[in-house]
Amino acid sequence: MATPNDLQQLLDTHFEQFHQPDFIPHDPISIPHRFRKKQDIEISGFIAAVLAWGQRKTIINKCTELMERMDNAPHDFILHHQSADLKKLLGFKHRTFNEEDLLYFVDFLKYCYKEHNSLEEWFCLKDALDAPNIERGLIYFNEAFTQRDTFPQRTGKHVATPARKSACKRINMYLRWMVRSAEGGVDFGLWKKISPAQLICPCDVHVDRIARRLDLLTRKQTDWLAAVELTENLKAFDPLDPVKYDLALFGIGVNEKNGDFEL
Repeated sequence: MATPNDLQQLLDTHFEQFHQPDFIPHDPISIPHRFRKKQDIEISGFIAAVLAWGQRKTIINKCTELMERMDNAPHDFILHHQSADLKKLLGFKHRTFNEEDLLYFVDFLKYCYKEHNSLEEWFCLKDALDAPNIERGLIYFNEAFTQRDTFPQRTGKHVATPARKSACKRINMYLRWMVRSAEGGVDFGLWKKISPAQLICPCDVHVDRIARRLDLLTRKQTDWLAAVELTENLKAFDPLDPVKYDLALFGIGVNEKNGDFEL
């Protein structure tokens, strides 16, 4: 069994390996990296995270298609589109995400940006920032997303919430992108109200598998409590930025799958 020092060295080594600009082109985070305007990064990142389901190459291709349908100016499209412009979005589909979902996302994002200049505000509602982690922020964001009159019930599955015990993998990944420091060139560090210490580690298939093998995760279900357990264990190695090890666990999983590493 690895000692805590051995485990930290393993995690730090793989974090440094994958926390590099050459990680970006092959990951959905490449989509928001195409933009410079804050709101374009927020919107394209949100959509890329929501669609981050399946092979990374396919995800990137579908996100690229969607950005092109929005004239590669998502914020301007969201705020200023006319009814006729929405025809460009018809027929879009990725997995179970279809045009009905997309039209609601556009409507919801327009509402968000009419109320606030940044999507960050929607994760900071009520007392969200007083909590030790972002759980309340995710719940409040989901409530804002699902409680509008125009909300189609089928669309709720695309934005998870801890209130339904979900691990919230994709939305936690999005928050990592927006909140973690831009140092290293991978994440953006755009949002300053939410602390990196409040983030919860995204539990994708690679992260989940490797975390269990390293005894960083013991809960049998991959749910919200499992994501919190993993994050709390990662705080032993960096209490201020535990979610940076998302990159390390993901990297170990990818290297092992490719035969480049063996635990």
